[in-house]
Amino acid sequence: QVQLVESGGGLVQAGGSLRLSCAASGRSFSSSFMGWFRQPPGKEREFVAAISWKPGSTYYSDSVKGRFTISRDNAKNTVYLQMNSLKPEDTAVYYCAIDGNTYSRGTSYSSRSTYDYWGQGTQVTVSS
Repeated sequence: QVQLVESGGGLVQAGGSLRLSCAASGRSFSSSFMGWFRQPPGKEREFVAAISWKPGSTYYSDSVKGRFTISRDNAKNTVYLQMNSLKPEDTAVYYCAIDGNTYSRGTSYSSRSTYDYWGQGTQVTVSS
């Protein structure tokens, strides 16, 4: 019933930019945490960024802080990830995720177990 569709991945040179989008359907997620994870080849899926239902509350991993920006458009039921100053180390499959619970406080936003719905993944490749 719930479906998350990702777009915006591709091949880019180091220093370039990409914008990922994740559109959800099935129900509204305006009161839920939304996030982005990534999985480099041969490695575990890791946290990238998250955004709360509370306005202005965003969270980032140390590796992307200052370069990536997460945002959301509740009217479109969509979460975005703007990626600037990309590095080869950013190469991975990127997944969007949504917490099925509403109005959560004290959420472990960087934990995979927090999220109930996941996108299909989109490949981001950064060349040196």
